[in-house]
Amino acid sequence: MKFGSDNQSGASLKVLEMIKVANEDYTHSYGDDEWTKQAIDELKKIFECDLEAYFVSTGTASNSLALSCIVQPWETILCHNYAHILIEESTAPEYFSGGAHMKPISQWADKVTTEYLKNYFEITGTDLPHNSPARALSITQASELGLVYSPAEVKALSTISKDNGLRIHMDGARFANALASLECTPADLTWKSGVDVLSLGATKCGALCAEAVIFFDKELSGTFIHRSKRSGHLLSKGRILGAQFVGWLRDNHWLELARHANSQAAQLSEMISSIEGLQLVWPVQANELFVTMPKTLAKYLREAGAEFYEWYLGALSTNIEIGDDDVLVRLVTSFRTKDEQRIEFCELIHQYFSES
Repeated sequence: MKFGSDNQSGASLKVLEMIKVANEDYTHSYGDDEWTKQAIDELKKIFECDLEAYFVSTGTASNSLALSCIVQPWETILCHNYAHILIEESTAPEYFSGGAHMKPISQWADKVTTEYLKNYFEITGTDLPHNSPARALSITQASELGLVYSPAEVKALSTISKDNGLRIHMDGARFANALASLECTPADLTWKSGVDVLSLGATKCGALCAEAVIFFDKELSGTFIHRSKRSGHLLSKGRILGAQFVGWLRDNHWLELARHANSQAAQLSEMISSIEGLQLVWPVQANELFVTMPKTLAKYLREAGAEFYEWYLGALSTNIEIGDDDVLVRLVTSFRTKDEQRIEFCELIHQYFSES
């Protein structure tokens, strides 16, 4: 009943096997190795375009380094009010960019919308240099609340952004889950819809510690190698990252893993929806569920061994009411989630209500 995070699952056997194979021989260091080159070739094939790609070991480094290549220290990054880069990554984006301002623009919304984006440009100050000019919009795929941005939504946001001089960064920590949900192509969801830079996460979906920063606009990548070295994110044994991506991407293994996680989330949502006293707050579109439940039930489940996180009440829209005795929790499924875990979890919920 481990629904705390998809970070809590280990690596898939195919990824581990590729690390083992890469470990057997000598090769050049600092990303100048055959495994890194193979991984980049796989990315070019999957995204159907030429691109620049670099590999780092954490999502925070991936997002922060990517954004630092887009904005200057005196500029602003627009994002969701509960964006990972704003809430969960300390001040890393500001640190890596030299002080760029983070500006949330989506209060009470489950995603960044064109209405919020247009509103920002209508009301923001333009008295330069006294006001900080916006230079990037960062959106998360899947979103902070488990929802996905369709290619049409990404394109609409991109159009407004480009008209106002912004670059588009996509935090793709769960990009594989979003892609598996939408059943479109990686190209459709990224550069064809106007995305300039993608932080592609593998760690949450079957890798040990492997993230890619993909520049569809190659001109933006010019300083990346210097920034990664300067910040300590250029690994000498870069093959360890490249090999993970080779094992993860080949034969659509990454989507196989994501589909399993999504399927488990969908089945768990069906089971929870049938239980009176629980409420799914948002539609389940990837591998995350957000549920309101009695605080006493949450305590009961934890004492029985279940793992999940309480979530920010401020993320709830104004039309969603939660009682003083209830709590908002997040449940996350992964490529390792088994049917038995779902069943045991819901049986415990039924048992709680039968005893109450």
